[in-house]
Amino acid sequence: MHIVYVSDGKAGHRSQAIGLYQAMQRQRIEAVNFEEILIDQLPIFSLLCATFKHSTSAVSQPPDYIFGVGSHTQARVLLLGKVYPQAKTVIMMKPNFPFTWFNYAVIPEHDDVEASAHVITTKGALNPIVNEQRHQKNRILIALGGASKRHQWNEEKVLASIDEIVKNHPQANIILTTSRRTPQEFLAHLHEKLFASHLHIFPVEQTPQGWIFEEMQKAEAVWVTEDSVSMIFEALTAGCKVGVMKIDRLKSDRITQSIDQIIQSNLVSDHTSIEMLVEPHAFKEAERVATYLLTQ
Repeated sequence: MHIVYVSDGKAGHRSQAIGLYQAMQRQRIEAVNFEEILIDQLPIFSLLCATFKHSTSAVSQPPDYIFGVGSHTQARVLLLGKVYPQAKTVIMMKPNFPFTWFNYAVIPEHDDVEASAHVITTKGALNPIVNEQRHQKNRILIALGGASKRHQWNEEKVLASIDEIVKNHPQANIILTTSRRTPQEFLAHLHEKLFASHLHIFPVEQTPQGWIFEEMQKAEAVWVTEDSVSMIFEALTAGCKVGVMKIDRLKSDRITQSIDQIIQSNLVSDHTSIEMLVEPHAFKEAERVATYLLTQ
């Protein structure tokens, strides 16, 4: 089986495509190959010409599936589907084109689209994590985000939440990391607090690629600031208990409402004690989508 991924170069989008590819790979006996092609290598005019001869030199072999994530990939996925009509096109987002133009659209539930023959709805975006069953008792990960178009960073709230987590777990091994959106001055202010001595602090600039996924495999519980939606679903997929740290909302929209919904659905909790967090669910969205695609 050969999968072609039309890539816009964004790491978050690639993570979704890799997650689905690896889930399909785990479910197939025969080899599953993955070919990533950047959109710059697929000019629209060249693809239009290629539709007449049903081949293009940009692709190493005829694909069985064509993946795309991101608005700039959509037209290219559609045209590649015309070049290779035997391939199934899979767009992993709410597309700008009619859903029926693709074989499948994989769309997070928060986009409020009903499942259908062409639409597979998921809880959050797909990711490449699997639960490796390596979680250590009393090991906690705190993952901080920052300001976004719908959230305003509130240092006082974040510090108070961290203080509560430390107080509630005096014997725990607590690891804290930041993101590229965390305000630069935050760590200096954190180090001024007495409770900071109970933390092992790893600024994002000092963590190698894949570090946080490895930490999720070892943590019993992960607390994430509510702006980092993808990280919340990654922690769920890793099999952790998940706590959500509230910060200020600039507006209410489908994303903030999705956070409220997963709290109300008892997938995650806004408590600051492991004992009050929800027991881990078997959260395997990439596996579920892969199974659906492979059985159609």
